Amino acid sequence: MGNSIRLTTAQAIVRFLKAQWVEFDDLSHPFFAGMFGIFGHGNVAGIGQALEQDGEFTHYLPRNEQGMVHIAAAFAKQHRRLKALVCTSSVGPGATNMVTGAAGATINRVPVLLLPGDIFANRSVAPVLQQLEHPQSQDISVNDTFKPVSRYWDRINRPEQILTAFPAAMRVLTSPADTGAVTIALPQDVQAEAFDFPQQFFEKRIYLIARREPDEAALTRAVELIMQSNRPLVVAGGGVLYSRAEDALAQFCAATGIPIGETQAGKGSLPWNHRQNLGAVGATGTLAANQTALEADLVICLGTRLSDFTTASKTQFQHPDVKFININVNDADAYKHSALAVVADAKVTLASMRERLVERGYHVSKSYAESCGSLKSQWDQEVARIYAPQEDQQLTQGEVIGLVNDFMLENDTVVAAAGSLPGDMHKLWRVENGDQYHMEYGYSCMGYEIAGGLGAILAKDEGEVIVMMGDGSYLMMHTELVTSIQEHKKLIVVLLDNHGFGSINGLSKSLGSLGFGNQYRMRDPRTKKYTGDFIKIDFAQNAASLGAVGIKANTREEIMAALEQARSNEQLTLIHIDIGPSDVPGYDTWWEVPVAEVSGMPSVKKARAEYDKNIQKKRQFNS
Repeated sequence: MGNSIRLTTAQAIVRFLKAQWVEFDDLSHPFFAGMFGIFGHGNVAGIGQALEQDGEFTHYLPRNEQGMVHIAAAFAKQHRRLKALVCTSSVGPGATNMVTGAAGATINRVPVLLLPGDIFANRSVAPVLQQLEHPQSQDISVNDTFKPVSRYWDRINRPEQILTAFPAAMRVLTSPADTGAVTIALPQDVQAEAFDFPQQFFEKRIYLIARREPDEAALTRAVELIMQSNRPLVVAGGGVLYSRAEDALAQFCAATGIPIGETQAGKGSLPWNHRQNLGAVGATGTLAANQTALEADLVICLGTRLSDFTTASKTQFQHPDVKFININVNDADAYKHSALAVVADAKVTLASMRERLVERGYHVSKSYAESCGSLKSQWDQEVARIYAPQEDQQLTQGEVIGLVNDFMLENDTVVAAAGSLPGDMHKLWRVENGDQYHMEYGYSCMGYEIAGGLGAILAKDEGEVIVMMGDGSYLMMHTELVTSIQEHKKLIVVLLDNHGFGSINGLSKSLGSLGFGNQYRMRDPRTKKYTGDFIKIDFAQNAASLGAVGIKANTREEIMAALEQARSNEQLTLIHIDIGPSDVPGYDTWWEVPVAEVSGMPSVKKARAEYDKNIQKKRQFNS
């Protein structure tokens, strides 16, 4: 047929992916930058053969299917969601290994396309190796587990179904409001089947990512609320960075005097030393931002989903008449907290609000501006105190954060995810721009760090990527070190060794427990419990055995020298540092973790009494 080409389903998918482009602010480029894949009987003769035959669409070989999805998510995040990677796996455990990564991508709202192999569509050889047999249906496989963690899910049972499935997937992947993990399950027999696909399917397609204008009535009401407020506060979320609205936010703050607090995803919306940037807000927030939030009478939420950390479990905003404006492209977020919903692009909306407020002569009062400035100055002094050397004691986590923060240059990026590091870094890390700080904290997934660092460095043209992580995360998933070495994509890994799950150990103790099950100790033959010696692990030697440079550093001087050596090294470098528990406190905030209501332990009873006191501060905003 003159207007068609005969290809296998897998070959057609690869050709289609190569033709997908996006356009944002008059700049266009290919959307997909390649495919990560581990091959087995579920995809080796389909997608694997198609990639080999194509020869142009870059294939990356990871070590773990969960890791490759984290890499893809970090790559998309670092590219502000304007580029993505594809991940393919075999049927069975290869597929389900990707579920955790899919959940993280969807929760963090970054696009990844997952192509897991699947059981035979023709069912003639069932049960195939690694097939889950379901007694009530022959149309269920392990890939159905992706449904709740995917923004779009489909299964291709006939070759021609890709003609409608993949354009639908692209709609979700390129949507500012609805993006996340997209899963298209590919039965292994269908991958290899041939079909006469129309040539039109492979023509270049450009998906325009438009900036949604605010509704006039909503914009007018938002301006009126700001005009009526005395202590307004902007909460800047990840939407500021995805909209590339940093300059618009700076101009808005300069014109109105309104201060901001930043979420984890929004850190870097303004430089740390901007006079109106009060720093992190919420359960992991700063003294300046949290004290301001407690008394704010208007909260202007900008591209944030208002997670429990941002709202301090709905205790952070205590003004009796506090009101909310939620500016978000996602209407589900825009209507949270009974807010005035402005479903629109952050950059466009900020510019429109600023223009109208300037016309009406709005500016915060001198006393409010001075109060915020004083709090910011106090906070800067507190960070300096935590960063300073501590005499005659083990290095603290805050001190190490300060050393690494001072080492970082403008084009460098720091990556972290789980444990106590995200909370401490949210408070303390001094960021000059939004590309310097890459935190996975929607899912707080242990094991993201090294894979995420690789995704970030794949997305960067210059600068280092510094991965900050604990020993617990490293032991869960560190094998993408090998992928980093194989791809000649250098990382600097700073591993803080606190001999176990230090973050949860501290949380356990704060709840009246004793840190049960959180320390890496030998089982004591006498007590039959983990009360023996700490397990001694040489992480530097472990990394060296994989081809990296491993360095142990336990003084300020050794750490600074190791960081400088790492920057000059051509290959991945891991710096192993022994530290004690985090000693960075909370600042006028709370995070709800239920405490046992009844217990024979006095410490638990005391913690429960404190919990009952704090829970009375919760506000119900009908969301």
